[in-house]
This record gives sequence, C-alpha cells and structure tokens, in this order.
Amino acid sequence: MKQAIYQQFVAKKQQGKKSFAVLVDPDKVDAAKIEELVQLAVSAKVDYFFVGGSLVISNHLDECIQQIKQSCSIPVILFPGSPSQLSKYADALLYLSLISGRNPELLIGQHVISAPFVRKSGLEIMPTGYMVVDGGAPTTVSYISNASPIPADKNEIALCTAMAGEMLGMKLIYMDAGSGAKRAITEDMIEKVAKNIEIPLIVGGGITTPEKAYLNCKAGADIIVVGNAIEKDSHLIAEISAAIHSVPVIA
Repeated sequence: MKQAIYQQFVAKKQQGKKSFAVLVDPDKVDAAKIEELVQLAVSAKVDYFFVGGSLVISNHLDECIQQIKQSCSIPVILFPGSPSQLSKYADALLYLSLISGRNPELLIGQHVISAPFVRKSGLEIMPTGYMVVDGGAPTTVSYISNASPIPADKNEIALCTAMAGEMLGMKLIYMDAGSGAKRAITEDMIEKVAKNIEIPLIVGGGITTPEKAYLNCKAGADIIVVGNAIEKDSHLIAEISAAIHSVPVIA
C-alpha cells in the first residue's frame, strides 16, 4: 500500500514543519477559478490541495482534480463527504471515520460499502479520525451526519476522542469546525489534543486570517486547511501560507 504522502506528513511533523492545504469544493469553482487558485497556490508555496465537500452535486470532481494536476505538482488529496466522492486522478484519500459522532454509518457502515471501490481506486489511503467541533453555526456535515459536534469548550472530550482514534489505529486526526463556521477551534483545545497524540493533526474550519492560522500552528496543528475564506478572497492564500510557514521550527 502506498504511503508516500502520509510519510511526508509524519516526516514534517517530526521536523516541526507546518503545512498549508487549500480546500477546493468542486461545486464552487469553474475552470477559470481553478487556474487562479493554482497560480496563487504555486506562488505562495502551498503544500497540498484538499478537494471535496459535504455535498458534491456537480459531477465535476474528476475534471477539477485533473486540471489541478495538469497545472502544478502540488499533491491533491481527496477530502470526501461521502464514499461516492472518489477520483483515480487524486494522489491520496482521507478515509474519514466520524469519531466525534455516534452515527454507525459514518463510523464504519459507509466504509464497508465503499471498501472495494476504494481499494480499486489505486489511491493512497489515509485512515483519518474526523472530529467535528462546534463552530457556532449549523454545518452541512452535522446535518448530513445527524451527529452533534463536540462543544467548543469541552477540551477533555476532544482530547479523549482524539486519543481513542489514535489507539484504534487512525493515522491522522482531523479537527474541523465546519465550512462557514463563525468561530474557529480554540488554541487551547488544539494544544490539549496535540499534546496527547503522536500522529499528525489537521485543523480546519473558521480560519479566516493569517494570524489565526499562525496561532493554530503554534498550538500544535501540523496542517492547516482553509477553504471558505479563500472562496471569498483568494488572495488570502499568500498571506496565510506565509504565516503558516513562518512558524518557528521546533522539532
């Protein structure tokens, strides 16, 4: 099984290097917008593209990924809202298990159905413990999953959930306040989780400024994901990337 990108995640974590992933929702971009995002991302030395959304209804996933791949060498990682969001053109797949919820379909049920197709895809598969944290606004993922998010002030629930995910064999923990969150996950919660797990920690949702991205990295996030803010102002890519990559390296 391929592990090139995951090994890169681990190596960067061990070296204390922080990474920036631009989240692209295929439903919200056309060819011209993708080209603009790619040019900005290459110029800003963005580390990864995450592609996907809670609902992908445009049947535009393959074309979106192919255009990114043809235009740059930045790795493309699927961040799927459902098992149907597969594309052989991507480099890797975040195989998400919603460990913050209690919906068995999103813990294992949909994975059982999708497993043969995922295996045949040839993608690098990265088992990911996905944790939705209350960002102060209803999110698509909470509605679709029929699961309540972790309360924003319950750090102990977050850290115990992350620890359980790691001990169950997850290779990544992804903490997400959700698209359009009114508030990002607190640095305190991120720090508590980061100090109690050894696997890479991804943080996204509600990150709208370079300062917030920087502080999240300082708190212990290894990879910062920004999508909604960039949809509103794509030129934030350069500022956020510079902030993330300016975090002092402390291995």
